Amino acid sequence: MSVNHVNELSSTTAINKPLWYAVYTNAKEEDRAGNNLQAWGVKTFVPRIRELRFNEYSRKQSSFLKHLFPRYIFAWFDAGSFLHKVNFTRGVCKVVSFGNGPSPVDDILIDTIKSQISSEGFARSDNDFNCGDSVTIKAGAFEKLQGTVERDLMDCDRLVILLSSVSYQGRLIIEKALVRKPARSHVSVNASPGATAWV
Repeated sequence: MSVNHVNELSSTTAINKPLWYAVYTNAKEEDRAGNNLQAWGVKTFVPRIRELRFNEYSRKQSSFLKHLFPRYIFAWFDAGSFLHKVNFTRGVCKVVSFGNGPSPVDDILIDTIKSQISSEGFARSDNDFNCGDSVTIKAGAFEKLQGTVERDLMDCDRLVILLSSVSYQGRLIIEKALVRKPARSHVSVNASPGATAWV
């Protein structure tokens, strides 16, 4: 049996069973494409991430959702019978392909991404903080003060930070959007709106 014949057999087998594929969507239509594919009975995976931002002018924190991979979603289907239907689904631009056919995404990659999804349903990001992380406060009256994350208040978007300074040491409950890592510089302490400090 020739090598070419073996390759043809393996590619035929791959097309005749459901596999994960990356689907390139129209701009800002990831959710529309995902919903329409589900209406066809196609299983989809549309990972999202939640970002926190702090407005230095209004002094308020806001959070917003965005897609982990803008304009890409994942769909699990049998390319032999569903490829044409998927490609012409509203919201879809095309199924990602290399050569003459669609390129499957390895299950391990999908499982790895899914393992990073939190209980809230969002992928973990650099905004996630772990106990012991060194951080610097990036805005407010505590700006540039350094500390170490003591714990994450899971029921809200706040952290308990153990402040470290030559003249002051205490704990601070502060909005996550006001904190960044890694820490770089030192400054003295005042008072901060949106933060509660105690010694």
